[in-house]
Amino acid sequence: MEQSLDLQALTDFNLVAVHGGFGRASRLSGRAKATLSRRVADLEQSLGARLIERGGRTLRLTEEGRALHERTQGLLAEITEVGDAIALGASTPRGRLRVSAPTLFAQIALGRIAARFALAYPQVRLEILAEDRLVDPVDEGYDVVIRVDPAADQLLVGRPFLRDERLVVAPPGMACPARPKGGAREIPVRAVLMTTTRPDGVWHMSRSPRPPVRLRPEPVLRVSTLSMVRDAVVAGAGVALLPRMLVAEDIAAGRLLQWGKQEGPAVELWALHSSRRLVGAKVRAFLEVLEHAFPKKVLSGG
Repeated sequence: MEQSLDLQALTDFNLVAVHGGFGRASRLSGRAKATLSRRVADLEQSLGARLIERGGRTLRLTEEGRALHERTQGLLAEITEVGDAIALGASTPRGRLRVSAPTLFAQIALGRIAARFALAYPQVRLEILAEDRLVDPVDEGYDVVIRVDPAADQLLVGRPFLRDERLVVAPPGMACPARPKGGAREIPVRAVLMTTTRPDGVWHMSRSPRPPVRLRPEPVLRVSTLSMVRDAVVAGAGVALLPRMLVAEDIAAGRLLQWGKQEGPAVELWALHSSRRLVGAKVRAFLEVLEHAFPKKVLSGG
């Protein structure tokens, strides 16, 4: 026999879980404390599992209660959002919208894009977190995640909105060696690398109209962000492989010298969202603003 959940009881349970107790949930929601307690007890009975440990001064969820709260809180919010949209007769973007984005892209472009979105959709509470780790949008409550060249993932869907290329850049006055010495296949170069870069990598560099070359970076410095890599190259530490969006202005101003481009397909930035959730009005609106910011899928001046 299939188990059906009482959505009102589930909503009351999540209300108690979010506010940390029956009393606080009652005061903030206006629902009677006795009603909340009864609803949670009914839910526990229907599931055959205890969800809340009672008796202490502070509420504590059981392992089963924590799992139920984490898996259903976002779904209930979406159900409420859809219901509100239908009741209003329109899909007006509203509510909280959480976005995770790579630090570099967030610093270069997302401030302006976020401002346009906030002005256009004042009923949405937009939160953007700049971080370079691989977040789980479902478990961590993100509506949109922006990733660079993401691997295929059946739990995420989306589309690319921006393309970029990686350039080999050097301090002014540091000329690129013409060819390998002594019959070697690769040219060794003093390089500034990210701490996450593999130590045995090789850069395949095109430099039209001259033939392409293979560079073997020999690290003189490793740092944790692309901005630090750029600053170190500008200061003369060595060469680096960096996205055009980060170094275009430095090349134009003469602070960096472009040796060539990395061979291969362009780097793509994708906006992704969970395939298990309805795409709400606020997510659609954010994706539209993001794509309108890059009509040619490149940064202006890039």
